[in-house]
Amino acid sequence: MKRYAVYYAPREGAFAFRANEWLGREPGNPRDLPQTVLPGIGDPRSITAEPRRYGFHGTIRAPFRPADGVDEDLICTTVSDLAARLRPVTCEGLRVEVLHGFIALTPLGCEDALLQLGAAVVEGTNDLRAPLTEAEIARRRPNRLSSRQRDLLDRWGYPHVMEEFRFHLTLTDRLDEPEPVRGALADYFGPVLPRPFVIEDLCLFGEDATGRFHLMHRYALSG
Repeated sequence: MKRYAVYYAPREGAFAFRANEWLGREPGNPRDLPQTVLPGIGDPRSITAEPRRYGFHGTIRAPFRPADGVDEDLICTTVSDLAARLRPVTCEGLRVEVLHGFIALTPLGCEDALLQLGAAVVEGTNDLRAPLTEAEIARRRPNRLSSRQRDLLDRWGYPHVMEEFRFHLTLTDRLDEPEPVRGALADYFGPVLPRPFVIEDLCLFGEDATGRFHLMHRYALSG
């Protein structure tokens, strides 16, 4: 794997099954799945290319290249140790909303606990990552970041961490007219949205040579 990331991904069940059907892949399976076609929004493949590449997930530690001397065993051990000492996060539920032009599921009623979990994982994995290259910095469009976000990028390798962290589960690419899709997805996911919604694992994902991410290991939060 050329990059690694720490994500939330749901355990097997109706919620995970429906999300995987929507995106057309299961993160632990390299083969594509037939995608669900929802009334009135056309071919789902045309609006899900980016989230399909990553698999259904919520980012906790954004993708990073391993530092010199860091191998997969060390990454696995570090994430496993973090999960063993961190507690699950329980939220009231999830809602379907438009974020910056794309559709995502966002949690309700757990902001402080999510910020604490995100900060602990970012801090605990920071020594695993290689320094950002100039090209990697440029891809984050630093001219569009606030001064605080640029500081976070320099310190932690990603601008949307610590108090800037906003947990979400992406469902579409950016859309010109997102509201009809949001409504269709609210109907589609409504029956299976978990209440409460619990983040109960740290999931280690790896990016292969083609740019696709795969679920490698699941570590229960048991602190």
